Amino acid sequence: MLKDKLPEDWKQALKASLDSPSFQELERFVAKERKEATVFPSEEDLFSAFRLTPYADVRVLLLGQDPYHGPGQAHGLAFSVKPGVPSPPSLVNIFKELEADVKVPRPKDGSLMAWAEQGVLLLNAVLTVQQAKPNSHAGHGWEDFTDAVIRAVSEKTEPVVFLLWGKYAQKKKKLIDAKRHVVIEGTHPSPLSASSGFFGSKPFSAVNQALESKGRPPIDWRLSR
Repeated sequence: MLKDKLPEDWKQALKASLDSPSFQELERFVAKERKEATVFPSEEDLFSAFRLTPYADVRVLLLGQDPYHGPGQAHGLAFSVKPGVPSPPSLVNIFKELEADVKVPRPKDGSLMAWAEQGVLLLNAVLTVQQAKPNSHAGHGWEDFTDAVIRAVSEKTEPVVFLLWGKYAQKKKKLIDAKRHVVIEGTHPSPLSASSGFFGSKPFSAVNQALESKGRPPIDWRLSR
């Protein structure tokens, strides 16, 4: 069962969602898809974001939409790819802005695990996808689950910074207690929109300024150590 692969702290935070009929239907759907087609990420990597970023440690939530749908790319962290895998265009643009904003040189590979280990929850709204079919698992229950994740993070007493790139992510703003937390909205780094507002938006320094204004330590955005 899907929920058996979640870390215990997240199971507790998401108990109502995991016990819902919607999640049970989602489990059946994903199991059927894995039998009949190639699905990314692997079962082992599905909940990487939750494993690398414990509930108590979340300082930033960066919301993506859908996992990468090419072989070897998706590994359970939004926007990230496994070490050694070429960076997709959106990730290349993220690295360009990272360098322009906080002077972090482009890393050797596209893994964002170092961010996750510091409390950046790299969450996609949909957590699985069929190979070569973007958004093929949208509308099958993942959105109910990840909405519950956003609400659970919003219920934390410690301030969290929510980074919402693009109109899809910004629709989730209604799930967040903006009085307690900080919401930063911006243009998506996709090649279709990056030149229309993502470049020059300085999201990484904005996140750190927001964290520090709330008395929380900043993120070390370096990926190559």
